[in-house]
Formats: sequence, structure tokens, C-alpha cells
Amino acid sequence: MNSDKQKSMVQAGSNLAGSVSDGSRGDPFADGLAEPVSSADRARIREWAKRVRDFAAMPVMAERKRQWTALHDLRMERPMILVETSSVQQFVEASELQCEHPLIRAVERNMRDTVRHAEEVGDDLVVEPYYRIGWQMNLPDFGVPVEMKPATTATGESSMGYTFNFPIETPEDIGKLQRRSFGVNRELTLRMKAVLEDVFGDLLPVRVGNYDPFMVEPGDEGWTGMFFFGLTWQLYRFIGNNGLMYWPYDAPEAIHRLMQYMLDDRIRLFDFMEKEGLLVPNTDNQMAGPRGYGYASELPGPDATGPVALKQLWGWAESQESTMLSPDMFKEFVLPYLAQLSEKFGLIYYGCCEPVHDRLDLIMAAIPNLRSVTVSGWADFQKVGDMLGRKYVYSRKPTPAFLSGQNPQWESVESDMKKTQAATQNCNVEILFRDLYTINGDRSRLRKWVEMTRSIFGM
Repeated sequence: MNSDKQKSMVQAGSNLAGSVSDGSRGDPFADGLAEPVSSADRARIREWAKRVRDFAAMPVMAERKRQWTALHDLRMERPMILVETSSVQQFVEASELQCEHPLIRAVERNMRDTVRHAEEVGDDLVVEPYYRIGWQMNLPDFGVPVEMKPATTATGESSMGYTFNFPIETPEDIGKLQRRSFGVNRELTLRMKAVLEDVFGDLLPVRVGNYDPFMVEPGDEGWTGMFFFGLTWQLYRFIGNNGLMYWPYDAPEAIHRLMQYMLDDRIRLFDFMEKEGLLVPNTDNQMAGPRGYGYASELPGPDATGPVALKQLWGWAESQESTMLSPDMFKEFVLPYLAQLSEKFGLIYYGCCEPVHDRLDLIMAAIPNLRSVTVSGWADFQKVGDMLGRKYVYSRKPTPAFLSGQNPQWESVESDMKKTQAATQNCNVEILFRDLYTINGDRSRLRKWVEMTRSIFGM
């Protein structure tokens, strides 16, 4: 991912508060769809579609699906490993892209990433024999201007850092929030589908379903299938860290009002998608959690027919922003709302970057359909392993800083995985390497990490 696309992803992430892509008339992308796909673009993308199709047909893909399913069914055969390449700068360079049509160019990036990943990384990537796009959703703002403020380096260049304007400055400002209504642009989505089917549908069938809450470019939707709760994620964007730390003491009812507002908002959004028939099973290589696959036999498979309900899907609960709240405060102000939203889904992936070990017992008690739990570098590996045992999936997130930048810290990388192996002797383990942004153009270190990890785990 080049730096321009990464900045766009940050912007898209901040805009879960607003519209990821409304696809309205006059939208440059929608207008671009009217352009015919040139014969050159058609030939180029068909070659990439053939390569994706050929990888999907390899026997190892069926074997990996079976093993991912066994893991999420809590009968692990071996630890499963997956690297998130879409966030890695320079994994696919913008200068490599050849297609000019806006939609086909986005698809080219996606297919190049998939093929390069399959060829180079050596992890447990699954390539499916179809191409997926999400519904183009109309997601209005909350009635207050949530504005992202990008950070800059000392030389004035844009950086990955950013902050917000935090528009809810006082508890009284909560009254400014408005009840959102949602929509779906079926016309634009189906036009996209028709273009792709015409170009390569005979090679890779095109499937539509769910949505990408962090979508950057229509057609390159790597986050499709993720039903991200984001309650405190949005709360932070409203009131900032000062509000998150002080208001539980100074204005506890204001925190409850905001959490209830966000809970109601998410319920309306997810219910809207269910009622509109926009859901498809996320039990394939869609993102059922933060880079987690959804393969599981307890929920309908990706080829299931008929209406799909939220109860047949994975949901993703987390609360990274409330880490500094005590477990008791987390239990009072956050967990009840996460638990209520979790009830709407079949299985729950919990966590992202937060440590969780000091509140995992509360989470397990409050969310009966919990299946996978994140274990970040800030967690107590052994304590979490002892608590999860064979009853859940131990979803380890390696520390990306060790592998980032110009000079990887290979001793720290190795130690990180050895500590993980020691802590998970009696666990169902997946190792999902994500948030690895900078590798100094050295893609080979990804395979080196995979091979090191396999060796440590005896695979």
C-alpha cells in the first residue's frame, strides 16, 4: 500500500462516523464508471483474474480452509498464521498499476496484492474462487462535525499520526447529536458488479454482500465482512481522551448517554442491512475480525442460499480506547453495551490492540457467544492463555514494531514468538500479523518471519 492510499485509509477510518462512500450522482467515481473499459485494461485484468483463479484452485487452499475451520471450531490441528499485507507500504506500489479505468485499477491493486501474497509470504492465506465487493452504503454524519486533523513531521510532511476536533466538549453538547438514517446505493453497486462481470466474470464470479466500513477505493475492499462495533472508537472521536478519563467521575450519566446513543446507532445500521437483504455469510476469507478469517462450521458457509440474518454472522467487539479505565469502570460504562450488541450475532471476535488480561474474565462472562480473543503485545501472554484454554481461540497479534523500519529487531521478533509458543501449549492458536506498515521495501522479511514462526511452533 503506498502512502497516499494509507492516508486515505486513515481518512476512511475516521469517516465511519460519516459516509464511507455515498455513491451519489456527480461522485467522480460513479461518473468514471460510465467510461468503457479499454481493450488494454480488459486484457490486463483478465490475466490477473486468471492468476487469482489458479491460486484458488490449488489443493492447498481447500486444506487451509479445513484447518481454519477446525481452529475456529475449537479443535485446532495446528496454529494458523496470516500476514495482513494490504497495510504494508510498498507491498504493491502505485507505479506498478497499469490499468486506467478507476474501478479496474482498484481491482488490479487488490489482485496484485493477493497474487504477490500467495507467491511470496508462505503463510496460511486462503484465496477464494470469486471476487467480492461490498454494498455502497449511504452513512450520514452524526450531526456534529467530526474532523480529522492529520499530523505532520518536523519537515512538514504528512505522517500516519492524526487527531480530531472532538466536537462534544461538554455533556450539554450531547444534545447536538442526531439520529442517523441509513441507505444503500443499489444502482451504483450493481453497475460495479456488471462492469466486473463483463470483464472477468467468466474467470472469477463476482459476489456482492456486506460492506467495508473502512473502504478506501470501491473495488478494492479488503475489509468487507467486518461488522465492527466501534462504540468507544466513536466515543473517543466525540469527546477525546480527557472526556474518556474525566467524565466517568465528573459526568457518569453523560458517558452512559453516549454509549446508549452509539449502541442504538449500530443496532439500526446492522438491522437495516439485515432487513434490506444486504448480508452474506462472513465465514470465508472476509474479515470476521481484525484480519481474522471467518471459517467456522457453526455458521452458514459462504455458498449458503436464502436470507442471511445477523445471528448467522461473526461480529467484532472491542474497546481499545477504554484501556485506561479500571476493570470495574469498564464493566459499568462499556461492557453492557458491547454485550447487548454481541447478542445480535452468532459468534464474536473480541479485541484489537488492548491488553484484555485484566478484564477478560468479565468479557467471557458477559458475552456467551465469544469465540476469539485478541492477544496483543501489551497482554500478559501466559495469563490469557491460561484463561482461554481450549474453550476459545487465542488470536495472537505480534508486535509490529520489531519487524518495522530499516532494521528489524530479529532477536525481539524471535523472543515474541517464543513467548507466545510457551504461553499457548493448551490453546487454539491463530497468529495474525497486522498493522505492519513500514518494511523499508524489504518484502522478504515477511516470509522470514513466517518461517521463523513455523519453526518455533514445530510446523
